[in-house]
Amino acid sequence: MLLLPATLTAREATDTLRMLTQAMRQEASEDDVLVDAGSLQHFDSAALAVLLETDRLAQSWGRGFAVRSAPAKLAALAKLYGIDALLLRTAKAAPEARASTAFG
Repeated sequence: MLLLPATLTAREATDTLRMLTQAMRQEASEDDVLVDAGSLQHFDSAALAVLLETDRLAQSWGRGFAVRSAPAKLAALAKLYGIDALLLRTAKAAPEARASTAFG
C-alpha cells in the first residue's frame, strides 16, 4: 500500500509523485496499486494530479488502481473536477498483501 503525506500541494507534487513511482517499481507486483489518502490534511488540486498520474502509471504497467480513506474535502474537489470516480474505485487485492509505502 502506498501512503500519501499529510501535505500535498503543488510544492510537494513532484517529490510525492517520484516517491510513489519508486514505491510502485519496488513492489514488482501485478496486484492493484492501493493508495491510502487518509493522512492528507493540507492539499490542493495538485493532489488530484498526482493521483491521476499514479493511476495512469499503474494502468500502463497493467495494474489496477484504487484510493482508500480519501478525506471528504478531497472527494469534493474530485467531484468538482469531474474525476470523483477515481476515488470511488475499489482494489481487488487485499491491503494486507501490500508492504510497500511511499511515506510512512
